[in-house]
Amino acid sequence: MDSHLQLEPEEKELLDSYERDEWQSVHALHEQLRLYQEYSVAALEAKGLVSVFLPPEDIQALRQKATEMGMPYPLLIAHIVHQYLAGKLGENQ
Repeated sequence: MDSHLQLEPEEKELLDSYERDEWQSVHALHEQLRLYQEYSVAALEAKGLVSVFLPPEDIQALRQKATEMGMPYPLLIAHIVHQYLAGKLGENQ
């Protein structure tokens, strides 16, 4: 290791661990990654968190409308979804 290299404590700890040969290869890496991704998604969904990809122009329009209504735009999105599922918007009317 370069003695002139300045590492954060966490980085030093990782490097020391690696140099002590404490690291092991993960068997079936892709399967393990998929499994942990599923765990992450389930944990977020359990907390009511979801990711939705929207076009930038829709996000801008939502922000503008939310500002006009005096609320944060994520709250407006949640309200719109709730209204739709309650049958008060769109096809469910």
